[in-house]
Amino acid sequence: MLDANGVGYKVFLTEKTLSNLPKNDEFLKLYTYFHLREETAEIYGFLTYGELQLFETLNNVSGIGPRTALILSSFGSLEQLKAIIDRQDAKALQNIKGIGTKKLQKIALEITGKITEMGMRPSVLPAEEEAVGALISLGFSRQQAKAALADVAKEIQDPQERLKEALKLLGRYAK
Repeated sequence: MLDANGVGYKVFLTEKTLSNLPKNDEFLKLYTYFHLREETAEIYGFLTYGELQLFETLNNVSGIGPRTALILSSFGSLEQLKAIIDRQDAKALQNIKGIGTKKLQKIALEITGKITEMGMRPSVLPAEEEAVGALISLGFSRQQAKAALADVAKEIQDPQERLKEALKLLGRYAK
């Protein structure tokens, strides 16, 4: 259960994330995925952006739902899961309900190249998401925040400078 300003949220986590949670009331930053179904809303939380990317990639495979994607993303590191999928090692995943050789082949086919790209992608996006979050906390909408950050010159790489420039732009938009 995650308490955010007095509101409690049930967040599904991987075993790895659970074992790395801070103790007591320490600050916790989670990258989340919100899944809305017909009758329920579920939140899945991850300690790193890479874990979230892996989960989303697995969740996009037809026939794999978010719960199975969460279990699959618990299988060690990105590299370990990639190796299991590349080898099509169904035995390594035999305890997961619904994952057999055929399903593993389908996963391998649909995500070929995607896991490698994720592992090599620079972690620019988390800083950008942090800037979006900061702007939202200042009262701007997600759409306004993303638009302002997109308008900031690409030469400005420092996250704090990007945030300052976005604030200036938002100030100009408001006038």
